[in-house]
Amino acid sequence: MKAKTVLPAVAMTAVSMVLTLAVVMMWLGTAMPWPVALVVGLGIDGGWLATLAYERRLAAQGDHNRAVTGVGWSFGLIAAGVLVAHALTAEASTGAWLAVAWLPIAAKALWLVHGLWEATALTPNALGTIRGIQQEARDEAAVARARLRAEAVTEETRLTAVTQAGARVARVQAKTAQALSRAWSTLEAAREGEDTGRALTSVTHRVTPDVTPRWQLPIWGPTDPVSAFTLAPALTDTELDALVDEIRQSETPALSYRETATRFRAAGHSASEVRLRAAWKRVA
Repeated sequence: MKAKTVLPAVAMTAVSMVLTLAVVMMWLGTAMPWPVALVVGLGIDGGWLATLAYERRLAAQGDHNRAVTGVGWSFGLIAAGVLVAHALTAEASTGAWLAVAWLPIAAKALWLVHGLWEATALTPNALGTIRGIQQEARDEAAVARARLRAEAVTEETRLTAVTQAGARVARVQAKTAQALSRAWSTLEAAREGEDTGRALTSVTHRVTPDVTPRWQLPIWGPTDPVSAFTLAPALTDTELDALVDEIRQSETPALSYRETATRFRAAGHSASEVRLRAAWKRVA
């Protein structure tokens, strides 16, 4: 797994170093002796490689140095600058030289990616544990989804059954109400008919002379007889005045008209509003 990131970085580094050395030899070799140009090219590549090696050593120890990283990127930028300058001053194939001028920067970027991979790398045991946890979570989620779907289907079936039963009950009630309505209409028509009244009168007259019956419709349900109540005799003005004055003076200070009227009726007495107000004014 480590080779997936380190091999591209090594290959890109080698290509960029060879290309930088070749460009320095071709470009500066015409203006100075070739040993000097070789030293310059090797100096650039050597500085680049030395800072890279020191960065890799610090990374293996779990450490990091910003100064070393800055120096390494400086050498990479110098190498890229040399390639760009050569491409711009070349008489032919300028585009081709510019196309490969990014190789030193790409090599540094690949080493940065490799360093990030190493910083986040895990052991096979840890990866296996993580996969087990993820699989367990997926299993639990699948079981929960299946349970929810089953509960939804069950609830839907129950609601359908309840709705159908309610619809049947409603239809039966509607039919019953319609039948009762027709029966009531028939009874009402029979009660109001003239021929029916004469027939009942003739039958009842033979049983009980001098009695004209009144045929009542049947009552559906139990009934309780209500005893007749007798109306209390109306109070005279004198009695009314005495009661109002007694209620009004029952508290100190004297009650208002509204409170007096409320207690008057709560005591079971009855009188019209006009008489009660007139009595309160007389005693007040």
